[in-house]
Amino acid sequence: MLPPKALLDALSTHASRLFNGERPVQREEFESQLKALLQSTFSKLDLVSRDEFDGQMIVLARTRARLEALESKVLELEERLAKESPPAVE
Repeated sequence: MLPPKALLDALSTHASRLFNGERPVQREEFESQLKALLQSTFSKLDLVSRDEFDGQMIVLARTRARLEALESKVLELEERLAKESPPAVE
């Protein structure tokens, strides 16, 4: 993963090239170059898309719900077992 300082330095360097060139940069050209720069920078980071993130959140929510149901069932079975089994003799 690219450290934050390196990321900011790279963005700063590329941005200064855009603004300090021989000729002024047109808005459309600036937008396309900035978009390409950001995509290049983001590809170096360890990021996931919003869709992937949302999908994993759904999986996590289901897993938590199933885990809570299993915990509840185990507690219920332990209580039933404690009531049915005779006390241990020492």
